[in-house]
Amino acid sequence: MKKNKVTVLDVQNAKAEGRKLVMVTAYDYPFGLIADEAEADIALVGDSLGMVVMGLEGTVEVTMEHMIHHIRAVARGCKKAMIVGDMPFMSYNTGIRDAVINAGRLMKEGGCDVVKLEGGTDFAPVVEAIVKAGIPVQGHIGLTPQTASALGGFKIQGKNADAALQIIRDAKALEKAGAFSLILEAVPAPLGKLVSEAVNIPVIGIGAGKDVDGQVLVTHDMLGLFDRFVPKFVKQYTRLRPTIIEAMAEYGKEVQTGAFPAEEHSFSMPDDTLLALKKMIEKDN
Repeated sequence: MKKNKVTVLDVQNAKAEGRKLVMVTAYDYPFGLIADEAEADIALVGDSLGMVVMGLEGTVEVTMEHMIHHIRAVARGCKKAMIVGDMPFMSYNTGIRDAVINAGRLMKEGGCDVVKLEGGTDFAPVVEAIVKAGIPVQGHIGLTPQTASALGGFKIQGKNADAALQIIRDAKALEKAGAFSLILEAVPAPLGKLVSEAVNIPVIGIGAGKDVDGQVLVTHDMLGLFDRFVPKFVKQYTRLRPTIIEAMAEYGKEVQTGAFPAEEHSFSMPDDTLLALKKMIEKDN
């Protein structure tokens, strides 16, 4: 297990060293612990929790209070991996002052190490202001789920030359604004490579091919816990949902038949204590 807390400098050095960064999502205390034990570099408390934890249709309804609650839980368990707190929709879109205040809340009240926000060139001034306030920022370009409706839905981005060039420009603008790393989502693999080559900061891909500086997946997708839909870029390393359902169903059967709890799952009482208790009950009656 990693001995020290992963820092911004560690993440940036990984690119220069040619070491791929491993990023996973975590939304609660148990998965914060697991992220550390699995030696992930970065644990993202993403607003994807709206879909995979809260059962919402998207991320737009996720609030600052939701994010702070979940970041706190992850921070209690995750002591080595860098914790990224996702800035929810409209927490930074309404102006630079709001953005700085809300980024500060995620760090002070939530306990994350850095914040992440979606958007390219248009949001470079916001990133710059947050960084100037002393808060490290990770950018997120390509497919940006918070504004997916404006992009035509959850679709691959940068498919034509003009759109691809804009994504490269977005990456450069965010780097210039002070972002220490970028998430690049749902773009053609060749574009992922070009974006990574265009900037000196690490580019962590999700559906961006292998020629980027690291990868991130939603843990619930990776583990087969969430099956409402499985994006093309997801690899399910196991399928825990059927196993969990089977275990719960078996538990239900044992409860109904009386097989559980068995003697080894129950607490005993000395015979003399039980006898005395029965006599006391008789007197009460």
